[in-house]
Amino acid sequence: MTHGQISRRAALPLATTVRLVDELTRHGLLARDEQRRVRIGNRMWELAQRASPVRTLRETAMQFMSDLHHVVGHSVQLGILDGEEVLFVERLIAPGAVVNITRIGGRLPLHASSSGLVLLAHAPAELRERMLRRPRQAYTTDTITDAKALRATLAEVRRNGYAFCPGHIHPDATGISVPVRVAGQVVAALGLVVPNDEHAWPLVRPLQLTGLAVERALGGRPGRPEAEAGEPERPR
Repeated sequence: MTHGQISRRAALPLATTVRLVDELTRHGLLARDEQRRVRIGNRMWELAQRASPVRTLRETAMQFMSDLHHVVGHSVQLGILDGEEVLFVERLIAPGAVVNITRIGGRLPLHASSSGLVLLAHAPAELRERMLRRPRQAYTTDTITDAKALRATLAEVRRNGYAFCPGHIHPDATGISVPVRVAGQVVAALGLVVPNDEHAWPLVRPLQLTGLAVERALGGRPGRPEAEAGEPERPR
């Protein structure tokens, strides 16, 4: 961003903005490019990585995400609930993988993606009711925007232990997500983004098993014993 853009966004006088940017740049927290635009500095990135509240979750999940990614050959991602959105804290993608609009540090509305539906389904009731009252953006004709349909889908996600979302974000992609629990509480959603075809459904099972492996590695008890009992039931 330019100094002027930062000044307007921060509601600070331009002179104050320039002085603060200069000071933060000296400490390596900000940096300037050749056009003197301001960006995040290496020092700030380093501090953010060290202080990340999801560092243990990311590092633990990555070893299992890598294995799943190697088998599937498409996007594997990890999202957490942050306010009224899903925040993606990790993602693996391969060349030629199906389109995926998410990125590390990116966000999506809770109603739109499979990860968001998993997190919303297990969120406090007050948050669910608040989101059900809100208008909902449609990314495709398959995005769930109707409150009654969303309520039914959330109940189905809780019952089945996963979200299966063909074409909800992009017509060519299917999102599949499962919850990751610690001490019985859902702390993240582990998801796949794969082509929207007949090969998507069989990937529910390996994703469930990967989610259970992450839970065990985090020191928690597997949250869905029924996931180990048999094949998942197809969503209606």
